[in-house]
Amino acid sequence: MPGVINDTEITAETTGPSNLERSKTERRKQNNPADDPTKQLLDDKISIRKKLKMLNRIATVKDDGTVVVNVPSTLEATPIDVGAVDGYEDVVVEESLDGSDIPYRPPIQIVILIVGTRGDVQPFVAIGKRLQDYGHRVRLATHANYKEFILTAGLEFFPLGGDPKVLAEYMVKNKGFLPSGPSEIPVQRKQMKEIIFSLLPACKDPDPDTGIAFKVDAIIANPPAYGHTHVAEALKVPIHIFFTMPWTPTSEFPHPLSRVKTSAGYRLSYQIVDSMIWLGIRDMINEFRKKKLKLRPVTYLSGAQGSGSDIPHGYIWSPHLVPKPKDWGPKIDVVGFCFLDLASDYVPPEELVKWLEAGDKPIYVGFGSLPVQDPAKMTETIVKALEMTGQRGIINKGWGGLGTLAEPKDSIYVLDNCPHDWLFLQCKAVVHHGGAGTTAAGLKAACPTTIVPFFGDQPFWGERVHARGVGPSPIPVDQFTLQKLVDAIKFMLDPEVTLQILCAWADETFSFVSYRKNR
Repeated sequence: MPGVINDTEITAETTGPSNLERSKTERRKQNNPADDPTKQLLDDKISIRKKLKMLNRIATVKDDGTVVVNVPSTLEATPIDVGAVDGYEDVVVEESLDGSDIPYRPPIQIVILIVGTRGDVQPFVAIGKRLQDYGHRVRLATHANYKEFILTAGLEFFPLGGDPKVLAEYMVKNKGFLPSGPSEIPVQRKQMKEIIFSLLPACKDPDPDTGIAFKVDAIIANPPAYGHTHVAEALKVPIHIFFTMPWTPTSEFPHPLSRVKTSAGYRLSYQIVDSMIWLGIRDMINEFRKKKLKLRPVTYLSGAQGSGSDIPHGYIWSPHLVPKPKDWGPKIDVVGFCFLDLASDYVPPEELVKWLEAGDKPIYVGFGSLPVQDPAKMTETIVKALEMTGQRGIINKGWGGLGTLAEPKDSIYVLDNCPHDWLFLQCKAVVHHGGAGTTAAGLKAACPTTIVPFFGDQPFWGERVHARGVGPSPIPVDQFTLQKLVDAIKFMLDPEVTLQILCAWADETFSFVSYRKNR
């Protein structure tokens, strides 16, 4: 959940004459680094005013929240030099590590700074528990409504500012970079400022419940915890960024928050997203640096989030789903999915068990902690689609309030909350919003998957699932119709898709062995 950026639509268009039509002067300009916007946006010598003019020239925000990027005709699709090793294999599955494989390191105090939904937080609970197993003290700092979840998992908790429900509602309502109107700007900025200014206390204040002192030795964070690198700079401690979506520039695919038609614009899309984030928060970051961190303000426009920096990054997805790009260097890795085992301690309600045993495996439909604009209408659509395809269904209420039925139906079971790692094993297929964690749980359970993306990285995962052959094309939430859902269910029930998901499951099981052996 990227914070100030939502389901950004960047439509890339190449402008200008063909190569044969260009003059010699124009062709010489093609090889001039000064004409490359990706270099100019990162050049500290270029003033912010000039960079703003450049952004206005190559990126136009439309009324519907989309951003049209005019990729210069002189821009070529060239890989980024980040020290990649020649001959890198597309998929590398390393042998698992157990405690004896890791050299002894003295225990340290680690804070994990996470902003986002429950799905964003959960993988870091798994990471925190593993670090705790290695003897480290781990504090997970996130939104206050996840306190019980964190403490129950056995980790220390510290509250960050910001309300994830408010952020989620803002993101669903505003489909692009910018608020839908002036009234939205204070809401967005208030949330982000609360988050940014709560990061320093999370790294050095005593435990709010026990009063036990805490002084961080190392920071783990996800990119939406804007300000993480600045806190690390002030405290002079190392930082490692982890995320469930690509945030490091590559020439192999565009930024997940973008839509780029030409490969020449893939790398540029990362700089555009990074720059527009920085434009929205730079005054808050500099106020934070000056008032709280006692650091000088930063004046550069891009690179502020560390996307193109030397900070190590780990990406939490399977290399079988999205292999590590060849132009990502040795400090950037695809580490695999991080699952939190909730099923082993889960005791399902007797009513749910009886319902499951009474018929065929159902289809799961749920959108987690995302708000739904018209839950009654969406529930009606879901029920009709299940009836038209002859399927039983489980509807997860979530934050969207789905599942209010006009009258009870034997073929529909409505639930509030249930661990995906247990529930998906009881289902024949799943329909969800496409969060990285939920997508991973569906693949792990060998469930054909339909993704209904709301914003952020969800369209990216929907496209990857479809490309893998284990689900239909994603259905954007604002295009969610009865016929599209019926077609999606029929797609998932196709025997060929079942075969594909079993093949994908076999690949993923091979990747999961490392994690399971370490438990």
